[in-house]
Amino acid sequence: MYCNTLKNTCYLLTIINLLNYSGRMDADLKALEEKLSHLISVCNDLRQENAQLRLDLNVTQADAAVLKAHMAQASERIETLMESLP
Repeated sequence: MYCNTLKNTCYLLTIINLLNYSGRMDADLKALEEKLSHLISVCNDLRQENAQLRLDLNVTQADAAVLKAHMAQASERIETLMESLP
């Protein structure tokens, strides 16, 4: 209750407005809390996905290096065979 300390007068409309404001503010805070919760969940999902993508990338890069080495060996063998042809 809002009271004037000098006159000890309380204003009912002020109290009602404060209650309405508080209710609206609570609703806004609840909506914000839900949005933040969703954002945190999405961020966590993206972190997990990024970690998995990094692992997949490392595996793919290792596979590419092995394939590149195999291609180099095959190329050397072909060159050797071509040199031995009459």
